[in-house]
Amino acid sequence: MSALPQQKLDALLDRHGLVERELASGLAADAYVKLSREFAELSPVVEAIKAYRAVGREIGDLDALMADGSTDAEMRRMAQSEKQVLQSRQDKLEHQLKLALIPKDAMDDHDAILEIRAGTGGDEAALFAGDLFRMYERYAALQGWKTEVLSFSEGTKGGFKEIVAEVHGRGVFAKLKFESGVHRVQRVPDTEASGRIHTSAATVAVLPEVEDVDVEINDKDLKIDTMRAQGAGGQHVNKTESAIRITHLPSGIVVFVQEERSQHKNKSKAMTMLRARLYDQERSRLDSQRAAERRGQIGSGDRSERIRTYNFPQGRVTDHRINLTLHKLPQVMEGSGLGEVIDALVTEHQAELLAAESAA
Repeated sequence: MSALPQQKLDALLDRHGLVERELASGLAADAYVKLSREFAELSPVVEAIKAYRAVGREIGDLDALMADGSTDAEMRRMAQSEKQVLQSRQDKLEHQLKLALIPKDAMDDHDAILEIRAGTGGDEAALFAGDLFRMYERYAALQGWKTEVLSFSEGTKGGFKEIVAEVHGRGVFAKLKFESGVHRVQRVPDTEASGRIHTSAATVAVLPEVEDVDVEINDKDLKIDTMRAQGAGGQHVNKTESAIRITHLPSGIVVFVQEERSQHKNKSKAMTMLRARLYDQERSRLDSQRAAERRGQIGSGDRSERIRTYNFPQGRVTDHRINLTLHKLPQVMEGSGLGEVIDALVTEHQAELLAAESAA
């Protein structure tokens, strides 16, 4: 058929059938969650395998027809024309399967915790952090995702010194993980009378939202404090101790949530943030241990590298990892143009993984 590993395709078909039977057998909750996730990942691959092999059989039938001495010339021409169409479809399916066979990041289908912090640049950096958050919020809405703010600290002239949000939807982390890093902006601040261009920065961190089955946390390792939420005077949030701060003693990680009036809801969201940060910390440790960072890898723990520049005077956005420049800054900041940047990053990432697989 082709260079595709047929034994591996057979193994995937067998595994899909086994998982399907196990799901129907009645499992414990944890096992059911894990197998359901695996089944959802395997199903599109299995469909592609079946389609690919069906096309291969059709091509084989046409080859047999053309090799038959009793087939007339007109029928051969028709068969040859049909074979070309099928081969084109087979090539596309083969490429699709090669991508599907690349080992996936186990967190790709998960929701994400989005953290944006103002960097160098003072008030202008906080304003830029606010612009970035609105960009992601609009992009998420266009994807059919839901964004929910967990905590924030406003800048003195607007924007945010820091904002943390959950993004819910299918394949959120698979796309947003490429956004982790330092984002730089070049523009003339509203407060700049001489029209001089300033350079500011904000740091974006995207962490996969993980479940209890992904990260185990012992209650004895937690220090939980309740306090009054910080808000405008006289608001309800100031009258009850609904805000939650959780300190994970072994790692020193601290999370704080005050958005909900319910202490119980804030604690639940704080635990979600803590699990995400602990998972990211462990991934970073393993990445360093293996010394296997690939160029441009997100999630390695290194947030210091400048990944993108937003130049307002020239109306352009440049992603430095793939040397991509788009002269459509307004569309990117509105969220609609951001998809073009992210899709280019995903494509480059897949190409690198395919090259690594071929070399192996």
